[in-house]
Amino acid sequence: MKPANTQTIPASSTSRYRCANGPSSSVLEEQGHVWVGVDIAKAMLDVAVEREVEGDLILGDMGQGMPFKAGTFDGAVSISALQWLCNADKKSHEPHKRLYQFFSTLFSSLTRNARAVFQFYPENSDQIELVTTQAMKAGFYGGLVVDYPNSSKAKKYFLVLMTGGMVKLPAALGTDEDSSQIPYSRKRELARNARGKPLKKSREWVLQKKERRRQQGNDTRTDSRYTARKRSGRF
Repeated sequence: MKPANTQTIPASSTSRYRCANGPSSSVLEEQGHVWVGVDIAKAMLDVAVEREVEGDLILGDMGQGMPFKAGTFDGAVSISALQWLCNADKKSHEPHKRLYQFFSTLFSSLTRNARAVFQFYPENSDQIELVTTQAMKAGFYGGLVVDYPNSSKAKKYFLVLMTGGMVKLPAALGTDEDSSQIPYSRKRELARNARGKPLKKSREWVLQKKERRRQQGNDTRTDSRYTARKRSGRF
């Protein structure tokens, strides 16, 4: 998705997905799925036509919503597209509204036990916060799965969404720890870990702020074990 590039699978005995023209469409075809591809770039769809793909193709901007009937698809797959909705390429573009329009219409077009998986490249923690908030607002359950979280080159983010309630997230690659699976209930920690930035008002955040004040020559209280500790109320 450069506001599109999404693949879906229509609901039937043979699962139907929404898709574009990339490698994922070939994988879906090999698995016997019926798919429909959406992309904002006509040139990308032309490539799919040249490849003689089996799925149907639609030219469209996913930020304007998905033009499908309710309950049409069993799933949706997207690779390197979702992050484009976080940008305002035109004066009329408001990222939070475009994301909500996309997620709400996608939710409607999916069956009640469907999944949608988006591999994307967030620029910062704010984009992760924005994307997950709008997806949850639209009715989805799910969370973020991070493959190879300790590698700067191999790290990949996957937004895994469900329509029928929360289920266990897929296991991430490159780690044996559950910390690479981040449900919406840990959304703020998710945002903090995206770029290694400390959570606002956490002890680490306070210590960094105090250090900056010292470097600027401002009077700053000495650090102690009580720094950033929450004070209990008086009764």
